[in-house]
Amino acid sequence: MSLLLAFLLLFTPVAHAQSATTTDDIKAQADATTQQITALQNEIQQLQIQLSNVSSQKQTLQSAVKSLDLNIQKLTKSITLTNAQIAQQDKQIVRLSGSIATTTSTIGTTQIEVGASLRNLAEHDSVPVVEALFSGGTLSDFFDEAVSLGSLRDTLENKIQDLSNLKTTLQNNKSAAQQSRDKLAALKNQLNQQKQSLAISRQSQNDLLTQTKNQESSYQALIAQKQNQESSLEQALNDLKSQYNVAVNPNDYPEPAPGILQWPFSQSFMATCATEKGFFKNISCITQYFGNTPFSQSNPSVYGGHGHNAIDIAAPIGTPVLAALSGTILGTGNTDTYHDSRGNQCYSFGKWVMIKHNNGLSTMYAHLSQISVTAGQSVTTGQLVGYSGMTGYATGPHLHFGVYVSAATKIINLGAATNKTDTACAKAIMPVPPVSGYLNPLNYLTPR
Repeated sequence: MSLLLAFLLLFTPVAHAQSATTTDDIKAQADATTQQITALQNEIQQLQIQLSNVSSQKQTLQSAVKSLDLNIQKLTKSITLTNAQIAQQDKQIVRLSGSIATTTSTIGTTQIEVGASLRNLAEHDSVPVVEALFSGGTLSDFFDEAVSLGSLRDTLENKIQDLSNLKTTLQNNKSAAQQSRDKLAALKNQLNQQKQSLAISRQSQNDLLTQTKNQESSYQALIAQKQNQESSLEQALNDLKSQYNVAVNPNDYPEPAPGILQWPFSQSFMATCATEKGFFKNISCITQYFGNTPFSQSNPSVYGGHGHNAIDIAAPIGTPVLAALSGTILGTGNTDTYHDSRGNQCYSFGKWVMIKHNNGLSTMYAHLSQISVTAGQSVTTGQLVGYSGMTGYATGPHLHFGVYVSAATKIINLGAATNKTDTACAKAIMPVPPVSGYLNPLNYLTPR
């Protein structure tokens, strides 16, 4: 019995702890990674400030190219930052995996030793008092043994509690490891999107230089051409909307309620908008609101007195654009591919995506640099639908985000609908509702 007692009292759970040197190394690596991440975040913030300053300058080829250059630098830094964050998560997962392995080993050892102790105690309890006395023991010895037995039982209870605590620790470690892995997967997905964005931004820069032949006069002529083409297109659209006899039934769409739609960008992007309040005068990077905005009123030849039918959100070329609500892709298109017989290009929505939602609303995403979905595809809230750009009538990178009444919206051939077959946009396909079919997105978006 005394041997068993000594064994139990000396036994403690086995823990394969890391040496002090290894722990110090891991801490030093973690500190270095954190410093790297902080430095990168500061650099990205400074690049964003430069981007805002360039955007406020006069619209010239030089400022356009500089803006794209800064955007490329910012994306490159963002990719480096994401890689550093991934490396940080990798280290965390390795540490957690080691902790789980250690805890598992400790539990196994504890289970074996507690099991052996329980068997020995069971054997002791089976020996009657009389038998113990006849075997040469004294009554005093027997009571001493009983006291020791009580101590043993207390020790075993502590070991069992330790075992329970170890199980809890193991479960917590597993949960933490899974969360780290999930976060790592999200970071990798973010990295892939940033790489795609970087490629788009570089291509846009090359396209701009090729299109303008790196000449300021060509760039200004391009802007003037866009403005002229947009003016004639909007007039045609306004005439068409006025001719629509489609009555918009209020029962066909939900009453305005904040939070029905999510913002079409990631939370991290919207957070950067909040820091740019001084530049945009709002916390959502909105450059033009819905309705009779000052810009639409000062450009009646473009908007025909009907006002702006969406909101414009400034976003660097290549910024991921996300579905504001789950639904089905009603259609996609690219108005830039159409020309009239004189070679004039159709400058309108550029690359666009429309999603039809189950609540009677449809959302429009225009001026994209790239489309990532196809007609008929189902999408969920927050799913990637494309990347922001400045295709179509856009003299700066932004997203044209509109909300339409689904029941009153048609995707049409503009020329066939207006009986004008030799305009730049005559063959263009695009979604068009009556004037009352346009809704103010801010009435449905999550408040900020």
